[in-house]
Amino acid sequence: MANGQWYPPQWPDRIRALADGTLTPVTPRRAATVVLLKDGPDGPAVHMLRRRASMAFAGGAYAYPGGGVDPRDDDHQIRWAGPTRAWWAERLGVDERGAQAIVCAAVREMFEEAGVLLAGPAADAVVGDTTGEDWEADRAALVARELSFAEFLDRRGLVLRSDLLGAWTRWITPEFEERRYDTWFFVAALPAGQRTRDVSTEADRTVWIRPEDAAAGYDKGELLMMPPTIATLRQLMAYATAAEALAAAPGRDLAPVLAQARLEGGEIVLTWPGHDEFTKHVATGIAETSAQAPQTPTGGARS
Repeated sequence: MANGQWYPPQWPDRIRALADGTLTPVTPRRAATVVLLKDGPDGPAVHMLRRRASMAFAGGAYAYPGGGVDPRDDDHQIRWAGPTRAWWAERLGVDERGAQAIVCAAVREMFEEAGVLLAGPAADAVVGDTTGEDWEADRAALVARELSFAEFLDRRGLVLRSDLLGAWTRWITPEFEERRYDTWFFVAALPAGQRTRDVSTEADRTVWIRPEDAAAGYDKGELLMMPPTIATLRQLMAYATAAEALAAAPGRDLAPVLAQARLEGGEIVLTWPGHDEFTKHVATGIAETSAQAPQTPTGGARS
């Protein structure tokens, strides 16, 4: 039975176009995603969203709360708890302003799409409830980009709790994809007193599910996912609690994963280095020649 790997039908044509020089790769946009965990009787569960089928990118696929970096969050010194901006810059492989913006994006997107906020009135506190009308008004303003996350934190006198995040992995959308993101994946535990809410305008379903169960659904072809999503789930299956996963995060390798493609024996072979399970062989109907053989796309750190 086929698994649930998300694979757009236009990819073969775009891969060929990239290989013959008629497609110029789009510069990836910086983004952040948060794998939110909570402990249960049978181990940790993960909060996942199913993207609306109408979405241009990965419609119908299960994913985590996340989205693009807001450049307004890189030049404002917000109140900050946990590892320093310099520490985060080294960890994420960017400068300090970029590190602040990426961490802000992770925390903001989780608030926007799940109603969970990793911030509090002091460096050792977290807000207990974000369900009131005033919170919802601020959340809606953030979604509409009428309010920057830095402004939101300042206005409420909140400290961003970067110590409640762990950087887990980094993936860059393939060079042949129309919409490209350079995404840092973080892990976090659901703060005491808070609960997730189904508020994302990009999702039609939200679930708490054990990584083992989500992976089983993917393997059966019942749950559609992009490679980074299922890869992260498989990695998290090794941990018995959310705290264990967070404790493991600082030792994780953040070298970016970028898909590679080549023409081999009349097939396009698509691979993700270090993740053999995602290898795809797609018939082209064209015999391979030296003129037609594409070079392996290259990539690197995000912009």
